[in-house]
Amino acid sequence: MPIYHKLGSIPPKRHTVFNKPNGDLYYEQLFGTIGFDGMASLSYHHHRPTMIKEIEKSIDVKPKIAVAENIHSRKLISFDVAPNSDYLQSRTPLLANSDVIISVAAPSQSLTTYFYKNADADEVLFIHKGSGTLRTMFGNISFEYGDYLIIPRGIIYQINFDSSENKMLITESSSPIYTPKRYRNWFGQLLEHSPYCERDYKLPENLETFDEIGDFTIKIKKQGKLHEVIYNSHPFDIVGWDGYNYPYGFSIHNFEPITGRVHQPPPVHQTFESKGFVICSFVPRLYDYHPKAIPAPYNHSNIDSDEVLYYVDGDFMSRTDIEQGHISLHPGGIPHGPHPGTYEKSIGKKETLELAVMIDTFKPLQITEEAIKIEDKKYYKSWLDH
Repeated sequence: MPIYHKLGSIPPKRHTVFNKPNGDLYYEQLFGTIGFDGMASLSYHHHRPTMIKEIEKSIDVKPKIAVAENIHSRKLISFDVAPNSDYLQSRTPLLANSDVIISVAAPSQSLTTYFYKNADADEVLFIHKGSGTLRTMFGNISFEYGDYLIIPRGIIYQINFDSSENKMLITESSSPIYTPKRYRNWFGQLLEHSPYCERDYKLPENLETFDEIGDFTIKIKKQGKLHEVIYNSHPFDIVGWDGYNYPYGFSIHNFEPITGRVHQPPPVHQTFESKGFVICSFVPRLYDYHPKAIPAPYNHSNIDSDEVLYYVDGDFMSRTDIEQGHISLHPGGIPHGPHPGTYEKSIGKKETLELAVMIDTFKPLQITEEAIKIEDKKYYKSWLDH
C-alpha cells in the first residue's frame, strides 16, 4: 500500500501488557510479510490464536494442467463456468504458472459455514457481478460491481453476498501485491501523477469481535492443498489492531485514465504489481487527440510476457466478437494486435467506453483442463483476412 490504519482498542505501546476489563491479558499477534522485513500489523485477541483442536481432511486443489507449453492465442468464455453454491468449489482455475493462478468464480451462496485462509498467495478478487460484504479478522469491506478486493495471504475471511448472481475474476499471487513503484514517493505516498490516490481505497471498518469458544472450521490453502483445520476459538476475536498489512478495496471506476496526443502504451493502465505479473485497468476514456492519431493499439510482439484480458463491459474497439466475461490470452513469442477492420474503424473516434482487466505475466502461462472446456478453439485464426 502502504497506509497506516487501525481499528478497535490497542495499548499505547506495542509488546506491553494489555489487560481485559477483568484483568486477564489480551494476546498480541504480529501479522507480517517477508519475514520481519515487509508490511505488518499487530492484533490483540481475546484468545490465543494458536489453539488448534484438530487437523482433518486435506484435498489437492492444484490446477490440472492440460497444455504446459502454449503458443496458441486463446479465447475463453468464462460465463460458461456453472455457478456453485460453495465459494471455494466455485473457484475455477483457468491459467497458471509458478507466480500466479488466474481463476473465475460464480458463487451462488454466501461463505458462512466455514472460514477461509490462503496461506500460499495474496488474492485479488475482481467483482464483475454482485455485491456484498467481505468479512475479515481485521474488519469488513463492502463491495460492489467493479471493485478489486486485495486480500494479503494469511487473512482469515468470509463473504456475504447480497444475491445469488455473482461473478468474480480471481488472481492469486505467490508474492505480495503492491501499488506500482513509479506511482509512489520514497515514503510510499501516491504521487500526483498516479491514476488514483489513497482517498479511493476502501479500508476495513466495523470490526466484529467474537469472544467465543467452540469448534470453528478454517479451510487453509497451503502448498496447493486445502486443509480443514478446527480451531478452539472464533477467528474474529480481535479487539483492536494497527499497522500496514490488511485487506482493502479499490473500484476500477475510480481509476483515472492517462491519455495522450497519440496512442499510449499498456503501462499507463497499470493498477497493481507483483514480482511475477502486473494488473492493468482499461476504463472509459477520451481517445488520442493528434489530428492523424490511430486510437486502436498498434500490433506488438509479446516476447517476454503473456497477456490476459478479462472483458468486463462496454465496446471493445480492438476486438470483434467479444462479450462480457470473455478472456483472451495472447502468449509470448508471437505478435498480436487489433482484429481486421478495427484498426481502420478507430480513426476519428473520440472515446471508448470499454472496461477490462489485463494481467501481464512474466512467465508463460499454462492452460488448465477447465479452460479447455470453455475455449473458442477458432480464436487464434481470427486475424486472417477473409
